[in-house]
Amino acid sequence: MPPPDVASRGRRIRQAPVAARDWARRRRTTHLVLQGVVAVVGFGLIAAGVVMLVLPGPGWAAILLGLVVLASEFELAARWRDSLAERLRDVVARVRRGPRTE
Repeated sequence: MPPPDVASRGRRIRQAPVAARDWARRRRTTHLVLQGVVAVVGFGLIAAGVVMLVLPGPGWAAILLGLVVLASEFELAARWRDSLAERLRDVVARVRRGPRTE
């Protein structure tokens, strides 16, 4: 029997989290457990990020990562993430343009 090609293995690995999430959403109890786990991990990252704003560490990166985790299950977090990403793009564009000279 020939070994499976590397490309098909890569596709299966990338699709595994999506398949697990779809499986969890089929039942109400597993979906609630999934949402609970996502909420705990997401809010934990946000809390750690807030602490790292004062202490040494990548505070804003942790906050953004927490929003990304929460956005995987909650629509409100997805809107906040998109709004924050848009503001970040605006800031980066302003910095790239350089200072205004008048």
